[in-house]
Amino acid sequence: MKYNLLGNTGVLVSEIGLGAMTFGGGEQWGVFGTLGEKEAEELVGQAIEAGVNFFDTSNIYAGGRSEEILGKALGAKRRDVLVATKVRGRTGGGPNDIGLSRLHIIREVEASLKRLGTDYIDLYQIHNPDRLTDWEDTLRALDDLVRSGKVRYIGASNMSGWSLMKTRALSKELGLHSFKSSQSYYSLAGRELEREIIPALRDQNMGLLVWSPLAGGFLSGKYSRTRMGEADDRRAKLAFPPVDLDRGYSILDALEEIAGERESTIARIALAWVLNQPAVTSVIVGAKRPDQLQDNLQASGIVLTAEELARLDQASKLPEEYLTWSFLEGDESIVRKHD
Repeated sequence: MKYNLLGNTGVLVSEIGLGAMTFGGGEQWGVFGTLGEKEAEELVGQAIEAGVNFFDTSNIYAGGRSEEILGKALGAKRRDVLVATKVRGRTGGGPNDIGLSRLHIIREVEASLKRLGTDYIDLYQIHNPDRLTDWEDTLRALDDLVRSGKVRYIGASNMSGWSLMKTRALSKELGLHSFKSSQSYYSLAGRELEREIIPALRDQNMGLLVWSPLAGGFLSGKYSRTRMGEADDRRAKLAFPPVDLDRGYSILDALEEIAGERESTIARIALAWVLNQPAVTSVIVGAKRPDQLQDNLQASGIVLTAEELARLDQASKLPEEYLTWSFLEGDESIVRKHD
């Protein structure tokens, strides 16, 4: 297992992390997985044995049950790993049971600590932005949690590049702890992150934690131009994240060719592509079975050749748009011509 620095924290995290969205189930979250304590403990143990030291969950997954199951599965190994969870989503029927207000954050961090069976959270992330709460209030509340020792580091998720820059500037101005990472969707079938978010993260030396690197199972190997998966597959129930199928099938064609040449699997090559991107700190995989997790773990260490990367880039690259097609790169020659 390879380990990467989480932004400028000095903390090393495994390049593959295990997500706990498949733990717990329930009416709303069962589409992602319904693993109970025994099955989760098996997967967590398998991951740790393979060198995984990063585990991600949220206070809203399975109504908090995911945190409970993860905490029990880690048990005495808790101090040897990094646990990340999130806050922002709705946790009850009350008007303040949602958002990034100080009221909601302080209430929810205490609940998460209790469910996880720990007295600190390594990485506490905002799940999504909150347009109703002033950023200063949110950042001050998160800073208080770091200063209290209940949270080691704070991170963002699903934020735009300009929002990340705004919050970093505000934290610096106010002398507060700042976001150290962004958890964002990134895959061969979803490369929009490259337009502004990845440049912002690299400029600010922030970590990038990738969710859904297989595009919600679309790049798992179950799908192709002739294979549509099974009726009980996750994407048959919830096609999320959305995928442009015409472009997606071209990506799968390229993945299938490279996987065949390497005697590997489509899922491993798709994960390896994400891992080969220089901005990526860790990819978060979700599994329902040990064999799925084992296949995903084997993506660690795969180094794609320049030719393979070029083939995958050709199939998946984003369409040119302003500013990418503009004349800005030629400005210097234009200026020199008129000196």
